[in-house]
Amino acid sequence: MTDFRIGEAAELLGVSADTVRRWVDSGRLPATRDEHGHRVISGPELAGFARSLGEAPEEGSETSSARNRLRGIVTAVVKDTVMAQVDIQAGPFRVVSLMSREAVDDLDLAVGSVAVAVIKSTTVVVEKGPPPGGVKGRVQQ
Repeated sequence: MTDFRIGEAAELLGVSADTVRRWVDSGRLPATRDEHGHRVISGPELAGFARSLGEAPEEGSETSSARNRLRGIVTAVVKDTVMAQVDIQAGPFRVVSLMSREAVDDLDLAVGSVAVAVIKSTTVVVEKGPPPGGVKGRVQQ
C-alpha cells in the first residue's frame, strides 16, 4: 500500500500543506504516523477523500451530464471578429477553450474573471508514469 506525506497529498489535491494539516487535525482526512513520526495518509484514504471533494456540486451549477469542472481564473482572452481563445488557470492546470466571440462577450469574460471550465469528452487518454513535481508516495512493505 502507498502512503503519502502531508506535502505530497497537498500537491496531488492542489491545495496547501496547511489545508491538508487542517483536514487531518479536524478528523476529516484520516492519517497515521510512519516509523519516523511523520503523518502519512494511505493511498486508498486519499483517493476516497479526493473523490468526495469531486462530488461536491459546483456552487450555482446547473444539472449537466458533464462531470469534469475546473474552477479557475481567466489569464488571457484573444478575440477576432468571429472566434476567441480563453485561457483559464485552474490550480496547476492551464485550460484553453476556443469559442465564439459572441459567447465570450455574452459571458463578459476578461482577464481576472473567475470561470469554470466544463469538460465533456468521449475520449480521455490516461498515461501512467512518474508523477510531476516529485510526488512519489511511500510504499509500505
